[in-house]
Amino acid sequence: MKSNYIKYIFFILVIIIVAVAIYAIYEDEANKANNQIDKNAEQTSQTIKDIRLAVVNFDNINPLISKNRSVQEVTKLVFEPLLQLDKNYKLQPCLAKEWAKSGDTSYILKLRTDVKWQDGSAFTAQDVKYTIETLKQIDSIYSYNVQHISSVDIIDNYSIRLNLDTIVPFFEYNLIFPIVSINYFTGQDIQNTDKNFTPIATGMYQITANQDNTITLTKNQNWWNISQKDAKIETINVNKYSSMGEAYNAFKLGNIDLLTTENLNVEDNIGKIGYNKKEYYGREHDFIALNCDDSIIGKAEVRKAIAYAIDKSGIVSSVYGGKYYVADNPLDCGNWTFDTEGSSIGYNPDQAKQVLMDAGWSYKYGYWQKKEDYKTIRLTVDLTVNSDNNSQVKVAEEIEKSLEDVGIKINIQKLNNDRYKKALENKDYGMIITGTNSSLSPSLVTYFGSGNLANYESEEVNNILTELLSTTDENKIKEDTNKLINIYKTEVPYISLYFNKTNVIYSTSLIGDISPNQYNIFYGIENWYRR
Repeated sequence: MKSNYIKYIFFILVIIIVAVAIYAIYEDEANKANNQIDKNAEQTSQTIKDIRLAVVNFDNINPLISKNRSVQEVTKLVFEPLLQLDKNYKLQPCLAKEWAKSGDTSYILKLRTDVKWQDGSAFTAQDVKYTIETLKQIDSIYSYNVQHISSVDIIDNYSIRLNLDTIVPFFEYNLIFPIVSINYFTGQDIQNTDKNFTPIATGMYQITANQDNTITLTKNQNWWNISQKDAKIETINVNKYSSMGEAYNAFKLGNIDLLTTENLNVEDNIGKIGYNKKEYYGREHDFIALNCDDSIIGKAEVRKAIAYAIDKSGIVSSVYGGKYYVADNPLDCGNWTFDTEGSSIGYNPDQAKQVLMDAGWSYKYGYWQKKEDYKTIRLTVDLTVNSDNNSQVKVAEEIEKSLEDVGIKINIQKLNNDRYKKALENKDYGMIITGTNSSLSPSLVTYFGSGNLANYESEEVNNILTELLSTTDENKIKEDTNKLINIYKTEVPYISLYFNKTNVIYSTSLIGDISPNQYNIFYGIENWYRR
């Protein structure tokens, strides 16, 4: 009996211990759940659903009228184009859901049928036609986009045909201009109307106030884009400033959450701490055009040796303090068509000499020399620069040092602005430092098309360009574009130098993935918030 009694006592103790353990686990889980609820509540309470932006020297909130870069950035949140570009500059549908070529100079677009203007009226093909015809009549930054549209045919309310007066490479990339409402502006002089104070649009946000010092944008609750409709930011306040200095001060005081600037020395204005910065490629692409009709530069081995000999990183460091991106070609700023692997010829002075020796040149008496047609030719090259551009002159002097380090003699031709422009127009140079605003499309016609600055021609290039004009197949576009980039590298009609940098500076309290490019600084804004 005593043995059974002990067993009962032991059994009861086990049950008590198990019960206490279960209760402790339950309490721990309950505390964790309560803590998580408290944390979520705390995070929700800390989330601020407005952000503050800036515009300097405000002119007009209507993007067809405005020449202000900051306005153009902000209005991408309000106005929408037919087609838009993603982070890799690839075309994506927007107000047009489909597009196709119907001939060499004809394009058909199918429009979305579920889009409403912010006054509740329907978006239709009439709005597109009105916008295009307006852009052809006024002085707008988007007039260039429509200059070759000869007519617009309305097939039905949601289908249009665009007819061009000539073949335009990658014309689809021109269809990124904002669309405005025909009904809203009917009977108005769009350049001089009070309706430009709070124009309606179709985008994620709408303009609800335009006062002396601030423009207010509020979330468009009836936006068609369901996938991004739940943006955390309810209100955007765009503060107007008379100078960039004033905007910098406002940023330092915490009155602005995000600001774009091309100022290479922005740290001098706002300091180096207390904010985040995201750098991205600007549109300014500087390069050397090498005249393939020149008796010396026309030799492929000379062009390649020059390319190997130029220390681009050294130039960017010494002339621009490292605040430019070294460039290898016009598309290495992040275009979807371009595979970056193996795109650079690289800085290699020894290889520069080897290229010349392999082509029959020898270094004697302080010159590279070669016999052709029983005559001895010496390797000297002319480099033309704009003497009014101090940075360009300094770059030329750095190039001169690099080339002389491998024995290539160089003569810098410093021409004043007028003479420089004339030399560029007449292609009166051996080499010339110049630049252009890079295209948002993958087109390389500027560099390889008829009348290009390098006077470079080849049947292969002509065939590739012709093929690119006719195809819409993405794989073929990518394949052909990379063929052209390989020719750019191996034949060296141009030597890319650098791209400018643009900065987005933003408050540490602004939470979200800030991934800007030349086209749009607000990718992913639906997930941004402030705390």
